[in-house]
Amino acid sequence: MATIGGFFKGVWRGLDGLRRFLHLLLLLLLFGFVIGALRSTIPRLPAKAALVIHPQGKIVEQLSSDPIERAFNQASGRGSPQTLLWDLTDAIDAAASDKRVAALVLELDDMSDAGQPTLEELGASIAKFRAAGKKVIAQASSYSQAQYYLAARADEVYLDPFGTVLIEGYDRYRMYFKGALEKLSIDLHLFRVGMYKSAAETYVRTDMSPADKEESLAYLNPLWAGYQAAVGKARDLEPQAVARYVNTFVEATQQAGGDSAAVAYKAGLVTGLKTQAEVSQRLIQLVGEDSDTHLYNAISQGDYVRVVKAERRIHRDSDRQVGVIIASGEILDGEQPPGSVGGKSTARLIRDARLNEKVRAVVLRVNSPGGSVLASEQIYREVVALKQAGKPVIVSMGDVAASGGYYIAAPADEIFASATTITGSIGIFAAIPTLDRALARLGVTVDGVGTTPLSGTLRLDRPLDPKAGEFLQASIEHGYEQFLAHVAQGRGRSRDEVHAIAQGRVWIGSEAQRLGLVDHLGGLEQAVKAAAVRAKLGEDYVVERVEPQLSWAQELALQMGAQMARATGSVLGAPVERLARLTAPFSPLEAEIARWQRLATPNHTYAYCACSVE
Repeated sequence: MATIGGFFKGVWRGLDGLRRFLHLLLLLLLFGFVIGALRSTIPRLPAKAALVIHPQGKIVEQLSSDPIERAFNQASGRGSPQTLLWDLTDAIDAAASDKRVAALVLELDDMSDAGQPTLEELGASIAKFRAAGKKVIAQASSYSQAQYYLAARADEVYLDPFGTVLIEGYDRYRMYFKGALEKLSIDLHLFRVGMYKSAAETYVRTDMSPADKEESLAYLNPLWAGYQAAVGKARDLEPQAVARYVNTFVEATQQAGGDSAAVAYKAGLVTGLKTQAEVSQRLIQLVGEDSDTHLYNAISQGDYVRVVKAERRIHRDSDRQVGVIIASGEILDGEQPPGSVGGKSTARLIRDARLNEKVRAVVLRVNSPGGSVLASEQIYREVVALKQAGKPVIVSMGDVAASGGYYIAAPADEIFASATTITGSIGIFAAIPTLDRALARLGVTVDGVGTTPLSGTLRLDRPLDPKAGEFLQASIEHGYEQFLAHVAQGRGRSRDEVHAIAQGRVWIGSEAQRLGLVDHLGGLEQAVKAAAVRAKLGEDYVVERVEPQLSWAQELALQMGAQMARATGSVLGAPVERLARLTAPFSPLEAEIARWQRLATPNHTYAYCACSVE
């Protein structure tokens, strides 16, 4: 086992070391070019301007990787692959009451993806801005499904005359590796509880199981219905307009001579077909012209967020705080960087909130498909301790709060979810690969002696001992019973009532509310208000995010990265981007090797939901 485990760890460390070396090389190169050009800048906000929301990459609830790695991404000139949801909502919410901000511009070309509940949070902020009597303008060369969900919330939606509004609906297709593992003579031993627990089926099947198809459609169809309803309402279209647009898109485009932009305009999805220059002229009418650039007066979301955060620091000494803790990403053991939920690191944040007398109530924002049962249990214990200390705990669910994500939510006083949140998946599994047949094909055999019947039974280079399999299955069943007990206690149900809706089954938020897994449908704002009510704070309270404190080196790295990105501009753009691309291909491989390394750990169980949506 040590040999095979060492192989996985060795490959992982080698790739990680190469990646870090290339990152360091690039940073040194950039420092050499721009160290004399670094200047601190103060955002300038005109007397009348438009706030430009320009998401890059995926909109997330917590930025992945540590601050130094994020600084590299900024300094490399590639732009951030992720945009923080809360930066966007904070900026839009503040701008709604800011007399200097007269309009909101949604530039969506560089946004890649976001879950529907995430888009709903952002859409709610856009609605507040419009309710303040201010215009919202959306523009893009083309709109993807996620991009258009946001664009539809605008007063005016403009599409480039050569563009497309591409709406496809939702799907869930997975790659299955059983055939490949058989060719490689690798055996994958799967232990699970729950007929719907499909997270590791990709390694033991060649196709999607009937149970997985059933539960997938059970949440994909409501997601699609929710998308149609939200877009139709925002654009004042009849209920079937979006479905009709998708179903007849190909034929309609052919009839229009390939002019897909005209098809979108005729369907009422866009206000008009305009180039970026024409949209700029429309915005000059709303907010005036910048005499230097001859474009419309504008401030970027990044600069405006800096202004908002600076103003917010004034209120940080309030002793009437609702603390918000973000638990976003896979749940993993030990200390984890942002973008993952660490058994120790996230538990410590909850403990810090418990010990902080200024924090009167806590909202735990969960956006996680789950992961390690041990890490989930560590976080669960801290949530229970927080409640026992007399501080209300409210859970707000994001895109996904399933399996281990539900495990840590179960003890909350109240649970809020979006109607399209994916939750449930109450079940546990373990998967152990054995490589003895693969090694035998290479002429490698394993033999030896041990001091007890258990010695060497969990080595990955030997066949799995039947007794070890029995032990693992018993551990899985025990873990499942603990999971049921936690949910039953937290939800005020019996074990059998929870078991009837568990078994790894995934539920959409609206259905989860009917079943009692969720109390209310709503977003983070509603959860915060509920926490304040339970803590009897009235209207006079401050929302404070409970986050790890950055070291001076991390703060410096972030500042330097942002400044270097601005200082280099297009001067180093092309060569820096080419060098940065050298590290990009390693990311998927790193993730897959890391996942296998976790799965290959004997006696390690998982509460994980592979409920991805495309």
